[in-house]
Amino acid sequence: MKKVLFVCVENSCRSQMAEAFGKMHGKGIIDVYSSGSKPSGIINPKAISSMSDVGYNLNQHISVGLDEVPQETYEYAITMGCGDECPMINAENREDWALPDPKHMEAAEFNKIRDIIEAEVKDLISKIKG
Repeated sequence: MKKVLFVCVENSCRSQMAEAFGKMHGKGIIDVYSSGSKPSGIINPKAISSMSDVGYNLNQHISVGLDEVPQETYEYAITMGCGDECPMINAENREDWALPDPKHMEAAEFNKIRDIIEAEVKDLISKIKG
């Protein structure tokens, strides 16, 4: 399995949802992690609610820092549009998905970002599968 790391600043919304979709759609294909450069230590309640709407319990996740994920080579390190380059993460491929931070958005707009993340994760999984 290929290792994939999703990174944003707080590890409370975008990277958490990306990790969740990786677990939902990438079983047996990717080993997925998320982290933050300055983790908030909590999962955003809007992210929990939004992911619940698609059948995923984000309450089981923990907001962690870059130093708390396996220090290995990742197939992909994906940043979420928050300006983090994460040079200390060893990755064969790097992408930035340039997603706006949804933490202050209303539910409908928040869910649009969630849906974009799901589509991006599915595309990434397809690329990894070849």
